[in-house]
Amino acid sequence: MEHKNKVAMQAASPYNAAITREQFLFYEVRTTAKLLCENLTSEEVIKKIVAENLFQYPTEKSVRKIALACLRRLDVLGEESLVQAIATQPSEVAKQICLYAMMKQYRLIWDFMITVIGEKYRLSDTKFGKIDLNSYFLRLQEQDDRVAAWSDSTVTKLKQVITKILVENEYLDNVKSTKLNPVWLQPILENAIRENGDEISLPAFNCFS
Repeated sequence: MEHKNKVAMQAASPYNAAITREQFLFYEVRTTAKLLCENLTSEEVIKKIVAENLFQYPTEKSVRKIALACLRRLDVLGEESLVQAIATQPSEVAKQICLYAMMKQYRLIWDFMITVIGEKYRLSDTKFGKIDLNSYFLRLQEQDDRVAAWSDSTVTKLKQVITKILVENEYLDNVKSTKLNPVWLQPILENAIRENGDEISLPAFNCFS
């Protein structure tokens, strides 16, 4: 009965904690994008990554899991031009597209970037700290039974992963930073966001035009 309830709760919730395993993975996603741009099939990409241990992970199983996660993330972009940009553009452009891919794949990141980060830019509020992460998760726990069931250690890990994502994309200077930096939305990504009808996500990239 308990298992049934858990399954029902998971089915009803748009949130999951997969990013504790599947983190920002910029190097891995970029490596995968480059292989796709060589016209390899998804299966061929996985085979090559595993055979050559391109991610330098300790076990074949972990390499395969993350390779699959990278393919899923690139797939949600739905735009070959964005996959090519991740493979070939300078890292600050590619990273921003990878962040958008994470937002598209994980509702947890989508909501955080829009309702917390986007709102701060809208209000010209550059302060950022644990209180922002804490209040975001408290709000989710009140709204969603699945999130409410997550352990304290899971929530702590999720907060760490989100903070690292912000550092990697230069929203924050480091994990202890208390000031949000202004960011600039890359034109290639802005065009794709508008074409995808995802304008609601523009404030997450400090874009209000």
